[in-house]
Amino acid sequence: MTQLERAAAGEISSEVTEVSKQEELDAELIQSRVASGKIVIPANKNRQSRTVGIGKGLRTKINASIGTSTEIIDMDMEIEKAKTAEKYGADTLMDLSVGGNIAKIRRAVMDAINLPIGTVPLYEAFAIAIEKYGAAVKMPAELLFEITERQCEEGVAFMAIHCGINRRTVEMLRKQNYRYGGLVSKGGSYMVAWMEHNQRENPLYEHFDRVVEILKKHDVVLSLGNGFRAGAIHDANDRVQIQELLINCELAELGRNAGCQTMVEGPGHIPINEIEASVLLEKKMSGESPFYMLGPITTDIAPGYDHITAAIGAALSSAYGADFICYVTPSEHLGLPFPEDVREGVIAARTAAHIGDMIKLKKTDTDKTMSKARRDMDWKTQFSLAIDPERAKEIKAKRGNGDEHTCTMCGKFCANDTLKGMFENDATGTDKQ
Repeated sequence: MTQLERAAAGEISSEVTEVSKQEELDAELIQSRVASGKIVIPANKNRQSRTVGIGKGLRTKINASIGTSTEIIDMDMEIEKAKTAEKYGADTLMDLSVGGNIAKIRRAVMDAINLPIGTVPLYEAFAIAIEKYGAAVKMPAELLFEITERQCEEGVAFMAIHCGINRRTVEMLRKQNYRYGGLVSKGGSYMVAWMEHNQRENPLYEHFDRVVEILKKHDVVLSLGNGFRAGAIHDANDRVQIQELLINCELAELGRNAGCQTMVEGPGHIPINEIEASVLLEKKMSGESPFYMLGPITTDIAPGYDHITAAIGAALSSAYGADFICYVTPSEHLGLPFPEDVREGVIAARTAAHIGDMIKLKKTDTDKTMSKARRDMDWKTQFSLAIDPERAKEIKAKRGNGDEHTCTMCGKFCANDTLKGMFENDATGTDKQ
């Protein structure tokens, strides 16, 4: 049975219990939301991994994506990137490799870390088709299901499956007749090319019940991929993207009713004034399935700094109710990320998620504690609360007074020292107002 089926039967699984402890919420509440599909727990039966809950009322979770390209294939670097993501606080990891021995790389990454692992089976299927048949459009449809089953058996915890691409959405894109950013999803573009070449329906949509049965067998979370996501803010929420979202939300409900854990992906690039509507739309149409936000990137003019443009979007997304954020690294739009990019991406996304959770979950106690530590020049506490303690310590030390009471920003003009004691707690231990 899946986590959803067990919860619906009234069982509080060990994973539900662990999520309740992590989130400091009643296990019965977690169980009821898992049963209704509002929370998912990626926990493939075939692999032990860290327990992570994603969904309503929980802390916003962060995914880090790694993987080879056809231009850079370095398994050791991918392992280092995976370990870097885990070290700096990612909740999950996706291996999006498209170059080299994809299965071997995936297994090595899974052996190296304890995070739940996600994949896009479409990538491996098309890569095999190119190698074996000479072109992606010559891929046998059956290969998609074979690869999906194989990855489930290996222990993949969640999968982005491009089920919302069908003849209707492709025709809608054709009639729309424009896209400023083009079609930016690798899986989406290959699937559209396959459909057009073969004049066939997307097998993942046509045989959705089979997709559900494969993932359900191993209790793999179905993440309904957005192959028509916007790759430019001027394409955000256009007709084809919304049509795919409608289909994915319907499929999320069908999958959930069949006992498969599901979540919905979106939206890619989007201006900040449209983020709230995007979250509300997905939540209402899907019956509050967890929303997995890719980015979202909020301007198109900052290559090299897209971890910042995405963090702005992620903070707003989290505040409005998004449940799961896929990080963006500084190398987005420029090249394959290296380990240092992974670190920057994870920290930026974690910061954004925390900012959003301060609003969504009303959790601001850590910030209050940090404020008091700064007031009192308590560096030990400040470093312990920092999202990246290593970076904070490194910066202070490089300015020449790593262990000193003050810092070099103000030195002897330190405002906190000047008014020391005036704003400290009174004798009862309560804050002065």
